[in-house]
Amino acid sequence: MDRTARGTSRRTVGRFVLAGVGVVLLSVLVPIQSLLYGTVLPASFLLGAAVCGAPLLSVVVPRVAIVLFSAAAFVLPLVASPDHDPVWPWPWSVPALIAFAVFVGVVTFLHGWLLGLIPLLVGIAGSLVAALILPSAADATAMAADLIVASSVAGVAYLVALLISGRVRLGEELTRERETSAAEQSRRVLVEERTRIARELHDVVAHSMSVIQVQASTAKYRVPGLAEDAAAEFDDIAATARGSLVEMRRLLGVLRTEDQIAELAPQQGLDDLPALADGLRRVGADITLSMDRGDEGALPVPPTVQIAAFRIVQEAMSNAVRHAPGAPIVVDVRVGTTAVQLRIHNGPAQSTGEHGAGHGLRGMLERAALLDGTLDAGPDGAGGWLVTAVLPTGEPTSTPSRPRSSSTKDRQ
Repeated sequence: MDRTARGTSRRTVGRFVLAGVGVVLLSVLVPIQSLLYGTVLPASFLLGAAVCGAPLLSVVVPRVAIVLFSAAAFVLPLVASPDHDPVWPWPWSVPALIAFAVFVGVVTFLHGWLLGLIPLLVGIAGSLVAALILPSAADATAMAADLIVASSVAGVAYLVALLISGRVRLGEELTRERETSAAEQSRRVLVEERTRIARELHDVVAHSMSVIQVQASTAKYRVPGLAEDAAAEFDDIAATARGSLVEMRRLLGVLRTEDQIAELAPQQGLDDLPALADGLRRVGADITLSMDRGDEGALPVPPTVQIAAFRIVQEAMSNAVRHAPGAPIVVDVRVGTTAVQLRIHNGPAQSTGEHGAGHGLRGMLERAALLDGTLDAGPDGAGGWLVTAVLPTGEPTSTPSRPRSSSTKDRQ
């Protein structure tokens, strides 16, 4: 359930609670006001409904609720019998006082300190004026004590609601900041992975362009009796290759940031997977690697596919070692006539592993998308984790399709 749905659910529950509180207060206020204060039943019911229903009404229209509550709370003591028992609180009964405190707290919590201060001050002033217009049979000391109690209870409700609302708003702001930071981190990691892929593609293409440039430049020396037109054509090819290399290096300079150094080692491929598995075995990982390179006469796997396959296997095995320490890891690589199939499976963790931010899978998805491949990653149903990928060895389309992932929570 997302944050919007949770907020809607909380608001709905809050309204039901306010409605229930209003009904309870009204059912108590009406008989008390009629029997103990001598108010006629219709007036008790109508004015009591306005006082007890104001908290629920303030959720939608707070200003209308303030006016309605202030008018009803002011009139309620005036319609009471002047001969009522002086033992009972004056000018408000206990249910009316509770409704006043609830109303002030709800308005303050939902609409801020300024709007909540209005019903607090207006209610206190109204009760004071009503007590002066229609004094109680009790002495002035008892009436003053009742007014102080009413003002104190409402003031405490105001302060408590103010503190709670501030805490809730602070928590919501912190949650939004965390979500924004997580989204920014995810975007940054994704951009870095795409930049890394671009640099690897540069290395692959630059090697091919360099070979073309060297072959074209030396053609007139290697081929005896080459015609001048053909030699000039080879020179043009060499010049075009050199210009393309210059442009690619300039592009790579834009992609590489200051804290990223150039990788001087050749890019890894399928032949480097056994060394990768041996390196993880040396740190205690239980890895079983099987590779089927297909028929001897099959077409060679393009360098871009080999790099993507190596990186996906590397990331999947690193995730297994990090998140499921001690679990056996089985890696199966099969090279077919049209695609390279990868399957990396690890069993349940033998001990508690690390918890990452969940960006490693996104890099694998990007690499599969670049080649029009598919990648699935998720729990295997027995406590382990399974990653499968299919990387076509043919030419990718101009707009790669986005691969799917069956995982509900990305691994780092």
